Amino acid sequence: MNSLGPEATVGTWITQLEPAPPAALLQRLQELLANEVNRPAREVPEVCLAAGERLLDALLQSGSTSRATALDLLAVDALVTYAFEAAADDPTHIVERATSAMQRIAALPGALSREASQPPAAVP
Repeated sequence: MNSLGPEATVGTWITQLEPAPPAALLQRLQELLANEVNRPAREVPEVCLAAGERLLDALLQSGSTSRATALDLLAVDALVTYAFEAAADDPTHIVERATSAMQRIAALPGALSREASQPPAAVP
């Protein structure tokens, strides 16, 4: 993330992943992050984690964990993985970020709809 420069965005970060994800997965990630692409790249950890949480919450609430939703399940995995890949640039907060992520994900399904009026706490 550091090599992208100060003007980098979430959108540029995703499109410059190395190795690049398969085309179908990259397209799905771009769809899931469409409203966030202009945010600064330094926000990638929280943006990806929040997007992964929202998708996982929706899948769990709908019971959609079948083969038909495989791409979405892969997208959840990729988003959480990329959140921590980006967060590795700031290792001093990795433990707090991981603890927060585990608690947030463990509270699914339904936690996001119960807390819709409260955004997830960001880890520095």
